[in-house]
Amino acid sequence: MKILVRLPNWLGDMVMATGFMNQLSHFFPGAEISVIAKKGIDGLLPFFPAHRHAFIFSKEEYKGFSGLYRFGRSIRATESFDLFFCLPDSISSAFMGFASGARKRIGYKKELREVFLTHTYSKPKGQHRVMEYISQLERFTGKEAGPVTVRLQHTFPKKDHIIININSEASSRRLTVPKAVELISSLRKTTTRELVLIGAPKEREFVEGVIQLLPEQHHITSLAGKTSLPQLMEAIASAQLMLTTDSGPAHLGNALGTHTVVLFGAGNENNTAPFHKEDRSVIRLGKLSCEPCQKNTCIQFQTPQCLELLEPEAIIQQVLSNLQ
Repeated sequence: MKILVRLPNWLGDMVMATGFMNQLSHFFPGAEISVIAKKGIDGLLPFFPAHRHAFIFSKEEYKGFSGLYRFGRSIRATESFDLFFCLPDSISSAFMGFASGARKRIGYKKELREVFLTHTYSKPKGQHRVMEYISQLERFTGKEAGPVTVRLQHTFPKKDHIIININSEASSRRLTVPKAVELISSLRKTTTRELVLIGAPKEREFVEGVIQLLPEQHHITSLAGKTSLPQLMEAIASAQLMLTTDSGPAHLGNALGTHTVVLFGAGNENNTAPFHKEDRSVIRLGKLSCEPCQKNTCIQFQTPQCLELLEPEAIIQQVLSNLQ
């Protein structure tokens, strides 16, 4: 049995897909697994469960449906696959599987994907995203999943710093500058550990601007825009704790075994919180009628009050209790 998996396009979703990858040996013992990953987050693959082929998709190199078809055919020229599992919901990813020539192609119904997939299902409601992915396996095979783990494999030793992530792709999940300054200043007063702020290259200016506004900048550094994905993973894995917004790095921390304190704004923690509860603490305001809204921008207020109104004292208390 040869299986091809189209992995998700976003960092957090790709981390959560390790739960699916770990289940494949349970559902298909002895199967040979290959993956398709988006260029830019393929740096996760060395930390993934074992796989034979890794096909890296670049949207710039394979533009439009003609590019998708060329990419799929290049996969077909490398290997013939019995099964194709499509974890993203896009029609383009389903078409990619069709072009690969995989005999059976499995995914959820959306955007007329049934044209390109041989087995489609309605997405289950009320499940964590990790279980949404695994549900494809259960419905296709008629078997139940085994114990679920969402872990990235690493050997990074622990050091004595705290990782802080104030960023998110969505402004409704990102801390404002004043809130970030307030929170980091409070944390600086309560611990002597090095505080290390992280972020993507496009977030570097935002992160460094926050640091410049801090009244006390001693033992506070920024790695924003200065690390590769594996280097970022090392910094997170070796940390004593991570304080973060609802974002891709939150899932990284949880999957790497670093206790992660997650500040939730617009997102729904029942669907997208880091999976392993023993390695996470979720903090939500829970006082607004619009929570959680699932919007990428706050439509009720000028800034996301679900994050703005969080009490720094409660957050710091949660951080310190998990450090101890």
